[in-house]
Amino acid sequence: MGCQTPPQTQTATAELDANAIPDPNIVLREGDGLKINFTGAPQLDSAQQIRRDGKIALPTFGEILAAGFTPAQLEQQILEKFGKDLAIKEVSVTLVSSVYPVFVNGAVLRPGKIEATRPITALEAIMEAGGFDYAKANVKSVKIIRTEGAEIKTFILDFRAVLDGKPTRPFYIRPSDIIFVPEKFTLF
Repeated sequence: MGCQTPPQTQTATAELDANAIPDPNIVLREGDGLKINFTGAPQLDSAQQIRRDGKIALPTFGEILAAGFTPAQLEQQILEKFGKDLAIKEVSVTLVSSVYPVFVNGAVLRPGKIEATRPITALEAIMEAGGFDYAKANVKSVKIIRTEGAEIKTFILDFRAVLDGKPTRPFYIRPSDIIFVPEKFTLF
């Protein structure tokens, strides 16, 4: 059995600030809805959903792998594969819709998997899971567990300020994040 490195806990302000906006480098996944626009050839424009095999079918051109790329990378792939057939070498790929899983567990009313259809914050995901179980929830130590490549990162969030109505920065959730709301420690 190999030794595992413990998860990294993120508390640096710069790292948390990066999560105050939706991820601009979102990677396309199966089921995502795309709008593809060809500058100078609007007859080729189309709306596509990424199939289970990760591909989309472009009218006139054929199939191309879309899953696993950012929208900008897919634009480059389309131009590399089909650019020779275009008078104007410009294409725009826009993510229109995305469904991804987020897991909420611990002291919430309905723990389990939720399907996010848009960029959502940690608080919105907790509310989708029925909200905090206030009799048990420790709202000052909510953990966000995120896998980035081979690294597991843990973020600790304190929701006391936002629940008291004070202005706070949102923390956006990414696909397959795990949100864990711990229970309060009580002595009998």
